[in-house]
Amino acid sequence: MSTTERGPFAQAQRLRAIIHRSRGSNHGAITRLMSPGDLGQVLKPFVFLDAFDNGGKPFPTFGMHPHSGLATLTYVLEGSVSYRDTNAASGFLREGGIEWMRAGRGAWHSGGAGDPGVTRGFQLWVALPPNLELGPSLSIYKSAHEIGEAGPARVLLGEHEGVQGPFAAPASMNYLAVSLRAGQRWRYEPPANHSILWLATAKGSIRTLEAVQPGEIVVFEYGDRAVDIVASEDAEFVIGSAVPHPHDLVLGYYSVHTSEGALAAGETHIRQLREALVASGRF
Repeated sequence: MSTTERGPFAQAQRLRAIIHRSRGSNHGAITRLMSPGDLGQVLKPFVFLDAFDNGGKPFPTFGMHPHSGLATLTYVLEGSVSYRDTNAASGFLREGGIEWMRAGRGAWHSGGAGDPGVTRGFQLWVALPPNLELGPSLSIYKSAHEIGEAGPARVLLGEHEGVQGPFAAPASMNYLAVSLRAGQRWRYEPPANHSILWLATAKGSIRTLEAVQPGEIVVFEYGDRAVDIVASEDAEFVIGSAVPHPHDLVLGYYSVHTSEGALAAGETHIRQLREALVASGRF
């Protein structure tokens, strides 16, 4: 449940405090805000988050690369990106659109430059539970008009205020994209047992119990309390909440699994897919 209002904040002791903040590491047009080896360990099932912003300059294209044991969700705030994958999908993802690629036992994909101009957005990785980490791979692409809204929040994953995301989440989690006008207030009350809660800003500064500047990721204390947000200026951010992923993160170079055996199976399938790509001339 959330509300958009202009009244005073609720009492501070009822709201969640920020316990960690970071600006990540910048690599040109990409800023890595979360990785499986750092914040992903405490925010799992959310294990990876990149913010991308090309500033209007030519955007790099990432060649074919594999994943297994995880799902990726790419959200385009502005502009467009191209995509191609081994689930026979290719094309352009445009402003407001999302790509959901559940790698399962293994898939390869590539992406990069879309139309000329500014391109901004986020790519999130989600660790899959044991029943899905070696399951079939699938890719789903949704345009902006296919994504439900609850007030200022677009529901990219999960369910919020009765609005369902455009595809089934692999476990109990929410991922929302929120746009607020300067001075606008919004409260996020996560579902029961969503003790994981974080937020990353794309544009504009906001305040919770503390100020959050553009380009920051903040982690809130564990618990079930709400967070109140007010925009100091026009602002865009993503916010994620979830029941904690109860499994270890067993990592490959592009893979995240729950056990060494599952990782080995995923990497074996990735190699088999590569051999097929090479044989078909697609690699």
